[in-house]
Amino acid sequence: MLQSTWNAFGQNVEEVYIKKTQDNILLDGKIEEGFWFASAASKDFFQYFPDNGKAPTYPTELYFSFTEEHLYVGIKCHSRDDEYIVPSLRRDYQAGGSDNITIMFDTFNDGANCIFFGTNPEGVVREGTISNGGIEFSDFSAAWDNKWKAKTYKGEKFWSAEFVIPFTSLRFKADSKKWRVGAYRFDSQTNEISTIMDVPNNQGITNLAFMKDLVWEEPIAKSSRSISVIPFVSGGLVRDFEDLDETKVQATGKIGADAKIAVTTGLNLDLTVNPDFSQVEVDRQVTDLDRFEIFLPERRQFFIENADLFNSFGNSRINPFFSRRIGIATDTTEGTRIENPVLFGARLSGKINNDWRVGFLNIQTQEDAQNDLPSFNYTAAAVQRKLFSNSSVGLIFVNRDNLTKFESDTFDDFNRVIGLDYNIATKDNTWNGKAFIHRTFTPDEKTEAEFAHGFEINYTNNLVQVGWNHQYVGGDYDAQIGFVPRTNFYRINPDVRINFQPSNDVINQHGPGVEYSLFTDNEFTRTDESFDLTYQVQFQNNTRLNFRYRNTYTLLTDNFEILNDQPLLLAGSEFNYYEVRLQYRSDRRKPFSYSINPIIGTFFNADLFRLNLDATYRFQPFGSIALQANFSRLILEAPFETTNLILIGPRIDVTLSKKLFITTFFQFNNQIENFNINARLQWRFAPVSDFFIVYTDNYNTEGFISRNKALVAKFSYWFSL
Repeated sequence: MLQSTWNAFGQNVEEVYIKKTQDNILLDGKIEEGFWFASAASKDFFQYFPDNGKAPTYPTELYFSFTEEHLYVGIKCHSRDDEYIVPSLRRDYQAGGSDNITIMFDTFNDGANCIFFGTNPEGVVREGTISNGGIEFSDFSAAWDNKWKAKTYKGEKFWSAEFVIPFTSLRFKADSKKWRVGAYRFDSQTNEISTIMDVPNNQGITNLAFMKDLVWEEPIAKSSRSISVIPFVSGGLVRDFEDLDETKVQATGKIGADAKIAVTTGLNLDLTVNPDFSQVEVDRQVTDLDRFEIFLPERRQFFIENADLFNSFGNSRINPFFSRRIGIATDTTEGTRIENPVLFGARLSGKINNDWRVGFLNIQTQEDAQNDLPSFNYTAAAVQRKLFSNSSVGLIFVNRDNLTKFESDTFDDFNRVIGLDYNIATKDNTWNGKAFIHRTFTPDEKTEAEFAHGFEINYTNNLVQVGWNHQYVGGDYDAQIGFVPRTNFYRINPDVRINFQPSNDVINQHGPGVEYSLFTDNEFTRTDESFDLTYQVQFQNNTRLNFRYRNTYTLLTDNFEILNDQPLLLAGSEFNYYEVRLQYRSDRRKPFSYSINPIIGTFFNADLFRLNLDATYRFQPFGSIALQANFSRLILEAPFETTNLILIGPRIDVTLSKKLFITTFFQFNNQIENFNINARLQWRFAPVSDFFIVYTDNYNTEGFISRNKALVAKFSYWFSL
């Protein structure tokens, strides 16, 4: 049964009814069991792209049912023919440029957070979380892993799927009578993206404001409390050719475990003892011409799950909690990054009820006297309260305690941050933004402000997007566990973008944009100013063309070395420079796709030419070969030297089956004089249970002299108790 009503905002709030069954499913991907047809299928999908709001060319049908222990989802995707694009068999695939469907569940009806499950015609699955209302691309994460099953079937001009999701894998309010549900499908044959929610194309496809109500025939019984334990064992061989005291091969070994305990149906406790992150993918390197620290994303599984509870405070450049600071430290003698091993940790996170969400994280690291690294204890606590439809207010506390004192210790005894954020979003997300204020605390007496605050507001409709952002960071604001690459500034940053939607067969959307940014120090002296003119074009065949002109003024507040071994640009120097940037991205549905980005202009006292290239060739469904290449040429006057920076990173992904994956990543970077090889074999022999073999090799780019090598194996298994 399917019925429709309309709310005061004009949004479609269809109610999808889900009936209970006593029958067991034969999991084969075929929609044949009688319980699928106890309620009418949900068929009313809408195009998101290219003809927003119109019916898709080929329909999609959704079916729902449940038992005491499982949620069942049935899917039938009609198609023009039986040729589908499935780039690889790797789990947690990216949706763009291939055939797939994703189902989203907002189990607490809060419009702020949800989980999703997806598959493609080959039965490759993915699952993950969407946070903060799904407004930004960064709100989407495929890092969450859990136990569930899916099978697909390919028939004549359709493909279908069945999902079996245990309630013990989900977090929801006990005795729930209603969730919210959404779905979106990529159809490569028609180049259409369609959704069961009528989402305007000025909003993101994962925006949770437009989901439908999923009404249960009877309240869902509270699921049994689940406990999972994931022990691991790892070992390897390491040789460091640059350490003259340790030139022999060193054997390593480690035993540890993770545990997941469902404290309630909405609250989860995660524990880790002696964790090992040897299987984590290496960072993708970048050419660094920035005066400030470059952000690199967190890749360790323990820190990724429910990460939005802690890292969504502030903004991307004024973030009071950055988990990569934990377990990674700086060698005080050489200034290089080294591991500060984690001994154990705990994280309690989730929903108390529909309005309250909490998170508590505590991590203990090991003392390293040889490198003058103390034993640190890290704590982060966050609480979030929903307000109105999609808004919320949150409070965060971050603390690092130094538990060991060395005579040469350069670390503070403690570092603390407390912050208050108000996240703003109307029911349809026409208006969204945030306001925040944070303060740091350290043992030393400060002479300047230890505060940071900011305010951002954005208005979006089908024609225009207008934004305003201002920020302030005091000179003594010292969030040592956060990501705050710059202090002592005020900033204003307005922007306007216009989006035209012509009715033709070539261009889908296009329009200009203007952005202005001004930095001053705390005495209101202008230090940085930039003005951007942009024009963006999205074509009907899903290719994109972007143009940008930027003019920049900089007053250096500190000495700046553009490149290693080059003379310094002195503090107090003033520079005006510009760049012209063009970017083209091809149709990702093609076997060969690419993005090319030439840049010309000036950079401080240099003439600049840059060329960035990303290209991928896929041999579906068994993998792909990708190439990242960046070339930068800086032409400088004497006494500076003209310099060429080269970064080349080919990557080979092979998916021999849905359980066996091989990834080989090469990175040649003459800026840091390093050539890296990273090869990783992953065998997922059981649900969320893996065997890894990882080989890493680093060479100096001058003469290709070996720096270090490592070969590591890791075995983990998920036990459900």
